[in-house]
Amino acid sequence: MEYKALLFCFIAAIFITPLVKKIAVYIGATDKPDARKVHKILMPRLGGLAIFISFLIGYFIFMPETPIFWPVLIGATIIIATGVWDDLRELSPKWKLLGQVLAAGIVVYAGEGTVVTFINIPFTEATLEFGMFSEVITMIWIIAITNAINLIDGLDGLAAGVSAIALLTISGMAITMGNVFVVFAGVMMLGSTLGFLIYNFYPAKIFMGDTGALFLGFMISVLSLLGFKNVTLFSFIIPVIILGVPISDTIFAIVRRKLQKKPMSAPDKSHLHHCLLNLGYSHPETVLVIYTISSLFSLAAVIFSQATLYGAFFVLGFLILMVELLVEFTGLIGKDYRPILNLLQNQRSKR
Repeated sequence: MEYKALLFCFIAAIFITPLVKKIAVYIGATDKPDARKVHKILMPRLGGLAIFISFLIGYFIFMPETPIFWPVLIGATIIIATGVWDDLRELSPKWKLLGQVLAAGIVVYAGEGTVVTFINIPFTEATLEFGMFSEVITMIWIIAITNAINLIDGLDGLAAGVSAIALLTISGMAITMGNVFVVFAGVMMLGSTLGFLIYNFYPAKIFMGDTGALFLGFMISVLSLLGFKNVTLFSFIIPVIILGVPISDTIFAIVRRKLQKKPMSAPDKSHLHHCLLNLGYSHPETVLVIYTISSLFSLAAVIFSQATLYGAFFVLGFLILMVELLVEFTGLIGKDYRPILNLLQNQRSKR
């Protein structure tokens, strides 16, 4: 049945996206080019509405009734309303954050089984109980991932493709765990995103806008919570690995702005996709490189979930080294930050 749900949402998105594009142009939900953006012509946004509508239809047709059914739907609707309003009027950061807090709050306080209450400590039988901070920690996760997906939405097909890879991984792992809600919601989100990606890949005919980026981030954060919460510390790392690209890009953006003494909300052109473009990669090449990196993270997450304790440490060490080299090679923090590459270069020069 989940394959029918995926195919249905995929086909629905293919038919709905052109209609949303016409609506976006008609109501003036368009993205104007400027110095910070890559595109050169006026582009319709609001494309995330097509992803949402396709998912929504499938949700009512295929999703089994569960306690989390309505809280997730209401939270997603709040996120969509926030994104649509931002795509039309450009909301201030505080109003966007308010919408995200409301959506996360609905899921956390009205949804059953979403709150992370503890993690098991490796090598011991002890658990780390979050207690009164459980809801706050869970909401921070949802809001952080929601914004992380939004931050990487800078090139045609980038956020949609990275999200699709994450959704495929989360859904696949949920199938092995028998988590019905995550499986159905995941494959329907995947189908809707892939259907939209047909129009969004380079050269894009429509942008997803904040409507799509916030919705994808919100749903991915909630599904990863439902799939991997309240487990061992190592298993809780799995969603972090799956979302390695948006999470690491967000972390290094924060570090970069701290070093440059800029506000956290200040936009810049130093995200991973900007750095790859500066290195000479073309627009589609940059997107495909990041797809590849995302796929490696997802593969690492699957291996990590099946690995022994020492194998898990090896996978983590490899990922940390890979991220460090990527940061130095691309100049993600700054062009002068190259400790490992400089060390290797010095060793070569001594030979």
